[in-house]
Formats: sequence, structure tokens, C-alpha cells
Amino acid sequence: MTYHIRPYTHRHSRMRRMAAQNDAYTLRVDVREEDDSFVLTTAVPGLSADDLNIQVLNNVVRIEGEYLTSDGEHLLSELPEGKFIRTLRLPSEVDADQVEAKIKNGVLSLSLPKVESARPKQIKILAK
Repeated sequence: MTYHIRPYTHRHSRMRRMAAQNDAYTLRVDVREEDDSFVLTTAVPGLSADDLNIQVLNNVVRIEGEYLTSDGEHLLSELPEGKFIRTLRLPSEVDADQVEAKIKNGVLSLSLPKVESARPKQIKILAK
């Protein structure tokens, strides 16, 4: 009688799941904090303003979009394809009504003003 033992089968399935997740396009961003706002910058080559959906709620920013999938076979394919969603939680609340988004030369810039209560306040000292 022969037994075939495959130890650690859970590792193989976990590695396959991780490889499948790596195939999805991840939108990479830079976030900078200023006194009264956050500035988010990301590269979205080939996309226009109509191709993107940006949502802001409290301190969460969500950017959605889709790169068209190319037809045919390629010898090498490194360009992003398919849908992407990127959700970021910022350290403090954002005033969603004052958010500004600009896209120029494939670079998306978001100006995310902090709500008044999250901005630093200058306190005057009274001297007697």
C-alpha cells in the first residue's frame, strides 16, 4: 500500500490567492499633510476626469476607475488593465464640500481641506 502525503496544502492555496491579488492593479498615491489640508497625488496615465469616480466621506477617500483591457496577444504586457479601487483613511476629517480635484498630464491631484475643528489653532497669550 502506498500513501501520498502532501504536507502543508494550505500553503499552496494561500500562495495562489496571493498571486491572484497581485494581478489586480493597485493605484499608488502620495499624501502630504499641510496645515489646513491634505494633498493627494497619483498617476492615472491615459484616464480622463470622466473615467474616475472620487468619493469623500468624513476622513475616507475612495478613488475608482477602469483601464480598458487591450485586445489581442502581447509579447509583453505591463500596462495597467481593468478596474481599480483605492480607499484611504486620513488622520482627520475632510470637508467634502471643499475638495478640489484636478487632472493634468495623467496626474490626479486632490486638495482635501480639513474640517475647521481639525485645523491647528493659534492661541493668543494675554500678558498682565
